[in-house]
Amino acid sequence: MKKGNSTLSQPWNPRILLRNSLAGLKSGVFLAVIILAGSCDLIKMKGSDGPGDNDREAIARANDTYLYRDELTGIVAPGTPAADSARLIEAYIDSWIRKKLLIQEASRKMDINEAQVERKILDYRYSIIAYEYEAFYVKQHLDTAVSKTEIEKYYNDNVDNFLLKQNIVQGTFIKVPRNAPRTNRIKDLMFSGDENDEAELRSYCLSFSAAYHISNDNWVIFDELVRNSPLAEIPNKIQFLKSNPYYETSDDTYLYFLKVRQYRISDNVSPLEFVTDDIRNIILNKRKVELAKKLENEVYKQASDEKEFEVYK
Repeated sequence: MKKGNSTLSQPWNPRILLRNSLAGLKSGVFLAVIILAGSCDLIKMKGSDGPGDNDREAIARANDTYLYRDELTGIVAPGTPAADSARLIEAYIDSWIRKKLLIQEASRKMDINEAQVERKILDYRYSIIAYEYEAFYVKQHLDTAVSKTEIEKYYNDNVDNFLLKQNIVQGTFIKVPRNAPRTNRIKDLMFSGDENDEAELRSYCLSFSAAYHISNDNWVIFDELVRNSPLAEIPNKIQFLKSNPYYETSDDTYLYFLKVRQYRISDNVSPLEFVTDDIRNIILNKRKVELAKKLENEVYKQASDEKEFEVYK
């Protein structure tokens, strides 16, 4: 059971791009593609000719702007069945018309600063190409091995960032139908330290349980563990965990068995084991950002050394 993560979005800017984790940029690139396409259409629209332009065959019109058959090249992959090809072409034409009409409406209702649009196109183009190259560069150079020592150091250096937002437990939870066989054996098997008994309990749960979690080592969020059970409705879960290392209950359909080996209360420091995967991802993302910045600096320095650019006063 995993904890949710939140991602903060930042302005789409080529400089910010190079400081962000590459893993969080895909949605921005997708947005850039959309805006770039619309902006390019805006520029091209100004110079559209009539249906007889260079004897090209027009297949659609939006006011004084035309879509030509040769512009459909590449939309349909080779080998696509005829019926699917027709649907793809129809969908593209419909999208083209809607986009053109919206751009034309915008041109009538507001002043378009074409110089500003062209600057944005350049920025978006840079962002897309930079992202693709950075992704390639990072893939080639990223060291994905994160040692236990690195994880422990990051945890100790940033321990205040790992406060629990929910109660977590180590233990066993089993939910079985009331009419399941040998339910009187479940408690004994849960408390037995014998490996054969644990194997028997797992086999029993696979055969008869509606839900189960058997682990003495893995930390899980308590609310997720007891979801869809009467234990989820307990009003004071902190007091419950402090007072009940073992608990049984039932409803009209199921029996519920809970054994808590350890627990940690919300707003306390999370155990290292619970946040190990999060820390590993943080370290890898920091490496990605550092590689992206290193790439930018190396390209700039090499170009400067070879006098590939200059700024005129």
